[in-house]
Amino acid sequence: MALILSVLPIVLLIYLMVKRNALPSYIALPLIAALVYAIQYFYFNGDLLTLNANVVSALISVMTPITVIFGAVLFNRMMEMSGAMDVMRRWLGNISPNPVAQLMIIGWAFAFMIEGASGFGTPAAIAAPLLVGLGFRPLQVAILALIMNSVPVSFGAVGTPTWFGFGTLINKGDINDTQLSEIGQITAVIHFIAAFVVPILALKVIVSWKQIRQNLLFIILSILSCTVPYVAIAWFNYEFPSLVGGAIGLFISVGLASAGIGLSKNTETHEGSMHHEKVSTPLLLKALFPTASLILMLAITRIKQLPFKAMLNDSSELFSLNLGDLGNFHLSKGLIFSLSDIFTTTESASYKLLYVPALIPFVITVLIAIPVFSLSFKQSSSLFSATFKQVQKPFLALVGALIMVNVMLIGGENSMVQIIGHGLANATGEYWTVFASYLGAIGAFFSGSNTVSNLTFGGVQYSVAMASGLSVPLILALQSVGGAMGNMVCINNIIAVCSVLGIDKAEGKIIKTTAVPMFVYGIIAAIVALFVIPLLF
Repeated sequence: MALILSVLPIVLLIYLMVKRNALPSYIALPLIAALVYAIQYFYFNGDLLTLNANVVSALISVMTPITVIFGAVLFNRMMEMSGAMDVMRRWLGNISPNPVAQLMIIGWAFAFMIEGASGFGTPAAIAAPLLVGLGFRPLQVAILALIMNSVPVSFGAVGTPTWFGFGTLINKGDINDTQLSEIGQITAVIHFIAAFVVPILALKVIVSWKQIRQNLLFIILSILSCTVPYVAIAWFNYEFPSLVGGAIGLFISVGLASAGIGLSKNTETHEGSMHHEKVSTPLLLKALFPTASLILMLAITRIKQLPFKAMLNDSSELFSLNLGDLGNFHLSKGLIFSLSDIFTTTESASYKLLYVPALIPFVITVLIAIPVFSLSFKQSSSLFSATFKQVQKPFLALVGALIMVNVMLIGGENSMVQIIGHGLANATGEYWTVFASYLGAIGAFFSGSNTVSNLTFGGVQYSVAMASGLSVPLILALQSVGGAMGNMVCINNIIAVCSVLGIDKAEGKIIKTTAVPMFVYGIIAAIVALFVIPLLF
């Protein structure tokens, strides 16, 4: 019964969002959150204070995704209002009018690099509007962006899902740094092989099989330009594979497209495509300034060898205030706002004002760009007011999602999430290798994060591997791969990209579409784990 009641909210949520006349996420998610709260209280005998503390924690935690969405929407509105987006469209269109080249350069290589620098759903938020600007349909672009943004995710945000996601297991002594390095290597190999299939499945959402066949050489070269350095770097380092791989891949992909290498000479243009006049160098540099500033700020604030990451994450207490039963408020030197001991429980939540990619780089970039592009006070005011209005419904959806996740995590090893994980593991036994990645995907679906998925289910995966005699690095690598492929269907990312593109009530349709490549990804991961990895490790 515990397993049935733990799975019920997920099944019901998917049904509500994919059925005919589906409920929008900002209604469905709060309803399911209320159901989870009731199940936890009445069946699992949840403590009322703990339940309410997790609700408050979710209200604080929602600040992270919603401010990222706000920043991305604000940035893209500024790019449109300033005319910079139009200039970039013309420039990108002149690199190659071929839609496959445009999709691979922006949706694959550019997003690959952004994921390596930041994570947090920013790749789709930055790349998707560029593709819509080139004439592609918003819903199709949203789906493509979600599918494409999977391979680099395990090493996204400078490797956070790997080195931090499995950090608990290292701290407990379950795995050592050598094994963590091996986990990174196996993860990269699995993603490398999946990358020959996944981008093609993403392209099929927008272009025909005929166009894919005609441009297959370019597609493969563009894929390899990112994934070959990605795997090479993963052999020595688990922080930079996606960031460096994406940067190299973007440079090579643009070069290949400019020379027409691997591209069909007689490719059909996509609906909405147009002829673009040549852009002068000064105008292009000015238009690229905001995006270049964005990427530069992301990079320098994420690389731990530079001082800025430590500064923005400085948890040394600057100020604290007792708020009675509500808890203790803390402000750190790195401007981390946190609330601990919520309702006298051990629950806590925090928001990293400077490190979460919202104020830095999005808002700061917009504030710098306003005088650069000579935007008036009225235009600047409308930028912010329209953005606030656009993120209202995503805010309600994300509040529901995070309350649901927090409440389902109550109970530690006996939580609803862990019950689902152990139930799946017990049902498969020695065949767990085939299914391990899907548990990681479930974690990402819940939390919207490969890192949180690894933190949540890393212990379960480790326990199953030890009990069944399977390779610990292999199973944990499959967990990490699963968390990455779960990015395609995770609610947070879907809400984010829909919000940025102004798409309404399409979450269910997107999940139904992205679920197919996610399951294909899991099959590829299982095949590689069973037949390829034993030959290499």
